[in-house]
Amino acid sequence: MASTTMAKINEDQVRKAVKALLKWKKLQSKKTHEPQNLNSLSDEEENEEDEVVDDNFIYLQLTLKKIPPKELTTPHKITLPNPFLHPLESFANICLIIDDRPRKLHNSKTKLDVETVQKKLNSEGISITKVLKFTKLKSEYKSFDSKLDLYSSYELFLADKRVMNLLPGLLGKQFYKKKRKVPVPVDLRGNSSWKEEIERACSSTLLCLGSGTCSVLKIGRGGMENGEVMENVLAAIDGIIEFVPKKLNGVRAFHLKFSDSLALPVYEDLPDQSAKQ
Repeated sequence: MASTTMAKINEDQVRKAVKALLKWKKLQSKKTHEPQNLNSLSDEEENEEDEVVDDNFIYLQLTLKKIPPKELTTPHKITLPNPFLHPLESFANICLIIDDRPRKLHNSKTKLDVETVQKKLNSEGISITKVLKFTKLKSEYKSFDSKLDLYSSYELFLADKRVMNLLPGLLGKQFYKKKRKVPVPVDLRGNSSWKEEIERACSSTLLCLGSGTCSVLKIGRGGMENGEVMENVLAAIDGIIEFVPKKLNGVRAFHLKFSDSLALPVYEDLPDQSAKQ
């Protein structure tokens, strides 16, 4: 990790937050009472109407000091040392959006169809729950209800990188509002190993700096070891500051949370009180 980050990030604070959060999750899983809304939201997020969904993912919440410039809003993939999704395991409910448009539209020799994609996935031992054609997404998922049903049906969305810039208008606000299910880009061109590409995607988190100061990133899930989650938190922070203006000096805070838990601080840039006196 960069020396500037190491100088300001208190690893003991990160360790305590991870331990407390995972302990809370274990206790919650043993209870049978009704779900409680324990979200701790920023002032900006409190103004948005959003249901609390227990998706078992651990999120790193980033709060910037200033709204990022528009040119930084392109999603950035950050690789984590410990994958929180494994495409070969049954719980990894993944939808892969493929580019089946006419070849002249994406300047490629490769036009994909579901049968060809499924055959290659099977040959490489990759279990993808759903292969969805871009043209089908465009024609059959127009209503709000159909988009919401798609959103709720899968834990992770992967998408051919050639259609990434076209997806926000087709998928709708639900996918992008909280940044929880923004599709992760994968390169499906040529004859390269799709298994390696998809496993890298499942080992990555996506940083989406939006129109506000707050963003969230998936960095783990309940059931992971404390040390694995901590390594992911530190790796995510290190990756995030590479894209943030002024690096760590542009960050107001990092918090760690489940979707239905309190947000625990792992880093806060508090004002220098002595400078004000």
